Amino acid sequence: MTIENISKQIKAPVTIVGAGMGGLVLARVLYLQGVPVTIYEAEASTAARTQGGKLDIHERDGQIALEIAELTNEFKAIIQEGGEASRVVDKEGNILLDDPDDGTHGRPEVLRGDLRNILLASLPEGTIQWDKKLTNIQTLRDGQHELTFADGSTVTTNVLVGADGAFSKVRPLLSEATPEYTGVASVETYLYDVDEKHTDAANIVGDGAMYALSPGKGFQAHREPNNIIHTYVSLKRSKAWFDEIDFENPETAIAQVAAEFEGWPKELTALINDSETAPVLRKVYALPIGHRWKHVPGVTLIGDAAHLMPPAGEGANLAMFDGAKLGQAIADNLDNIEEAIAEYEAPMFPRSEIAAANADEFLDVLLGEHAPFELAETLREALDGNE
Repeated sequence: MTIENISKQIKAPVTIVGAGMGGLVLARVLYLQGVPVTIYEAEASTAARTQGGKLDIHERDGQIALEIAELTNEFKAIIQEGGEASRVVDKEGNILLDDPDDGTHGRPEVLRGDLRNILLASLPEGTIQWDKKLTNIQTLRDGQHELTFADGSTVTTNVLVGADGAFSKVRPLLSEATPEYTGVASVETYLYDVDEKHTDAANIVGDGAMYALSPGKGFQAHREPNNIIHTYVSLKRSKAWFDEIDFENPETAIAQVAAEFEGWPKELTALINDSETAPVLRKVYALPIGHRWKHVPGVTLIGDAAHLMPPAGEGANLAMFDGAKLGQAIADNLDNIEEAIAEYEAPMFPRSEIAAANADEFLDVLLGEHAPFELAETLREALDGNE
């Protein structure tokens, strides 16, 4: 089918809300197939905020999505050499597992910001409409929806895709489900120039990911390019406990979080005490495992909007895979968008249910009563299975 014919089939662009990994991959796949597409993003620009740390891109989903998007070579160019190494230690700093990066793990590490830049660069100028905060959606006749943005502008669409994350504004069109707090939150910190300024911390973290855990608490640290250590200090605590910490006062917040690790070795507590950035609180939310919805004409969800789950290395991979598969389904069913949505959703629901159950189990492995020994054993079994 020619691009001219495609344009006749879909008279208005596919509308994506959210320029995260899933939305960008979807837009890229549609662009490659000549399908008109527009992303509406609440952030003011590409530089509105930092893009977080590293992502491990899996062979079974994330790498397939990038291949469908014809960005494999660009992806390979940003891989962090040595980034797949992993280490597990106990609260005394004893190493329980030390797995070097030998290139056989199938989950190369990249910086989230680098990957996002590749996706942004792959789209024509004007594909993304920035500073478009969605405030209201009205359902019209014939399956159309009118979107209203904070600047007063509106757009009407025949095909609406919610790629707008955990607290999606599109999700309520399909589902009454709302994300629930998992009982875990992390405090994000950074150390810079670590080999010179934070030698002990650098040594215990190693070249890749380091998990220092005990039941209900721990450090998840990652060595990033440019001599940086990026850490999530995780605690099983109530929302109220975290809400009582004044994160507007960095010194006070760090002191309160660090007090939970009294007696731990200094090379580990340095990951919170010596932070060179203000600590940022990241509460972990999740949708119900097995979240799904009945079909609504012209609307669907991808990524966290569809299947928010605890962080276990799956979120970005699944979001990109969702975007790639939905893009293919739309391109293959231009004369029947409802069939395209159904073709995408049918395998997505069970796929995401399995991933969400695994992520929930992994959260318990990280911070449950058998931490860190269960994690060390889990990773060891995975390594043995790859041999």
